[in-house]
Amino acid sequence: MCRNIKPLFNFEPPATRNEMHDAALQFVRKISGTTRPSKVNEAAFHEAVEEIEKSVRKLLATMDTNAPPKNREIVAAKARERASERYARPA
Repeated sequence: MCRNIKPLFNFEPPATRNEMHDAALQFVRKISGTTRPSKVNEAAFHEAVEEIEKSVRKLLATMDTNAPPKNREIVAAKARERASERYARPA
């Protein structure tokens, strides 16, 4: 599950709220051990996602770096290349 959490800091364009929400959701899924909570735990699950998303927004807004912003397309292309090498079928 956590392999879907991607770095969000120092990208151009900056991370969107949807990306922050998705990262928070993946984190809560991982630590709760479930992808979909039961009805009795649904409110607590969604509340945790919202609190973590809020913390992520605050963190990204307050972090600073001297490094130039990373290009999303280049980072994604490198990730696809690594995945194709990792999951290539042996000859």
